[in-house]
Amino acid sequence: MLSRLLSACAALSPPRTTVRERLDALPRQGLPLERPVTIRWNAQLVPFIEAETDRDLAFALGLVHAHLRHGQLELYRHAVFGRLSELAGPIASDADQALRILDLPRAAPAVLAAMSHEDRAWLDAYVEGVNWQIARAPRLPPDFSLLGLSREAFAAEDIIGIGRLAGADVNWMALPEVLRARNRPDFARTWARSLASGRGGTSFGAGEPGPAETLLSASRSGSNCVAVSASRSATGGALLASDPHLGITVPNFWVLVGLLSPSYWAVGFTIPGVPVVTVGRSERLAWGGTNMRAAASDLIDITEREDAAVVSRPVRIRTRLWRDARRTIRDSRFGPVVSDIPFLGTRTGECLALRWTGHDPSDEIGAFLRVMRARNVDEFRSAFAGFAVSPQNMLAADADGNVIHVLAARLPRRTWQVPLGPTIDADAADAGWASFAATTDLPFARNPPDGFFASANNRPTVSSDVPIGWFFSADERVRRLQALLSSREKVGPQGLMALQRDAISTGARDLARELVRRIDETPGAAAAGSGALAALRGWDGSYDAQARAPVPFETLLHDLLPAVYGVKDVAALPPEVKSWGVLVAVLPGDLDALAPDVRAQALRRSLGAAERNLSRFPTWGDMHRLEMNGILSRAPLIGGAFRYRSLPASGSRDTVQKTAHGFVDGRHGSFYGSQARQVSDLSDPDANWFVLLGGQDGWSGSEAYLDQVDLWAKGEYVRLPLRPETVAVEFPLLTRLWPSGEEERGGTP
Repeated sequence: MLSRLLSACAALSPPRTTVRERLDALPRQGLPLERPVTIRWNAQLVPFIEAETDRDLAFALGLVHAHLRHGQLELYRHAVFGRLSELAGPIASDADQALRILDLPRAAPAVLAAMSHEDRAWLDAYVEGVNWQIARAPRLPPDFSLLGLSREAFAAEDIIGIGRLAGADVNWMALPEVLRARNRPDFARTWARSLASGRGGTSFGAGEPGPAETLLSASRSGSNCVAVSASRSATGGALLASDPHLGITVPNFWVLVGLLSPSYWAVGFTIPGVPVVTVGRSERLAWGGTNMRAAASDLIDITEREDAAVVSRPVRIRTRLWRDARRTIRDSRFGPVVSDIPFLGTRTGECLALRWTGHDPSDEIGAFLRVMRARNVDEFRSAFAGFAVSPQNMLAADADGNVIHVLAARLPRRTWQVPLGPTIDADAADAGWASFAATTDLPFARNPPDGFFASANNRPTVSSDVPIGWFFSADERVRRLQALLSSREKVGPQGLMALQRDAISTGARDLARELVRRIDETPGAAAAGSGALAALRGWDGSYDAQARAPVPFETLLHDLLPAVYGVKDVAALPPEVKSWGVLVAVLPGDLDALAPDVRAQALRRSLGAAERNLSRFPTWGDMHRLEMNGILSRAPLIGGAFRYRSLPASGSRDTVQKTAHGFVDGRHGSFYGSQARQVSDLSDPDANWFVLLGGQDGWSGSEAYLDQVDLWAKGEYVRLPLRPETVAVEFPLLTRLWPSGEEERGGTP
């Protein structure tokens, strides 16, 4: 007991660990390999794995994932199977109940049964590599003692489950608020506004994530991606730039790797626990994507359906430092009964089932293995034939100069085009889910006349007889990307790097102009805040960390919105106006609809608050921060030990450099947004640049734990070349893995 206590205390202030020490902890001898494997590492602890067989490459990738991110792997597995209470105690019991109801790994046995022999061999070798590292690591990660974790082997089903967690439907995050809003007398108007704008309550701009968002924080739910054809490229080769948007936390969601074997030659982003490069570059192809926010799920009302075949089963949730929780899980022929989730917001007596494409078998691992082998954009599209979750706008550029935009999804051929509400009846579900459209059935676009594609979770512009979705991001980011690309005759890698850091919000600029005009038209209002008003006049919408105007603008919104919508504070706003795209469209009209004296009073008071705040926060970066925090940063008593750095942040809720925030009037941290960047130039196999907001290593105290934060802040990248001779120069740290029976003839120099 004393040793455990001392170990837990040491985890709060882990010793500094060098890159050399981290590499020395990697098992190197007597491994179940067919041939020796070479791993070259750069200064940021990015590995380039060179193997003589594909099986050895998969094994080494698993070994590296477990070495760098063992703690993250365990956290994901505990989330997948609803075991968070084993780490966090009774506070997580409702979350575990929700996760067990959602049943993310439900399809795992069928997925494994349907895998090709080659893909299953790859997966099994990866799992073997993960388990070899876990069993033989000389020490467990520092935070294991705090979380009560120990060594536990992984199974192939665990890996499929982690993939399902990463592919969870982002639209679920809106359900609690949308379902609760049905009780409002104006819900029909709310729903119509949401549909008209193409977006519902899926915004991340309304405040910090609640329970539903936290459950799905691993889902690939945002992103920008741009593919530029050779005709528009300054280098003569097609280009691709991708920056995923996810929760901002330490360690980062992604791990950078380079891979080389007889069948695979690629660099890019991998997810711990998922044995493929999901965003990256091979010799002849670069690829990335953005979440489609497609209609891959339905909530089905089975309240009075005797044919729903509802069955119940008890579950026991093991709970750390507390008695176990006992809950009941219900299932139906349509899917799990999600109305039993405590915080979902359903009505008393209501019974809702979830139908999700992710509960059926599909082939995401095989799809990305085929992508990694694809040699052109047409093979890239074909690779996604069996892909389902989460639906993605996948963009690619090839070495022949072509670009393509693919809708990678498996969607039900519904019999309706627009939903009448957040739930459907069982008859509609039976009809709508009778058949499906695969990626190869859905529309795609290749080599557009203007020479580029841009995607930012916006509504797809292609037409389809299969309903693709209803709630998308506003067009602000994609239009900004298109405008920046169209303004240049040719674009090169440096231009794409600058584009990824663009922090101008045209929606905020236009809304500020509308508000300034109304202040000017209101007698006496301008006198309440001359400095704030001066900052807003002529504002171009820039949310640069050094800009002044965002401070009064955001304060003005924070104080004005409750008055416009008749609520006590921004947390109580109607769900549709918490969505940025809806708010920009409706706020001027809703403000005008107020009685003149009410409007005048609200504008004067809000401008006065903006004036006062400008004296507290001279720049946006003083108010808006990138908080580099670990997963335990909110834990009582010990949370401060996991708050690492705070930096001024550029960007906002819907800028290209997205750093999402709520309606704020004080210092705050961004909790979601851009947290990884890639730029690749197909004219040169070595022209690939990546950076993580954080670092490669998940071992707290490691030199590579936060070492890319400063690179990120300065807009710099780490080059990940493909040519082995370049890798040998730029990745100078060498590890050799030796098969059982062969003596080690070298180590880490």
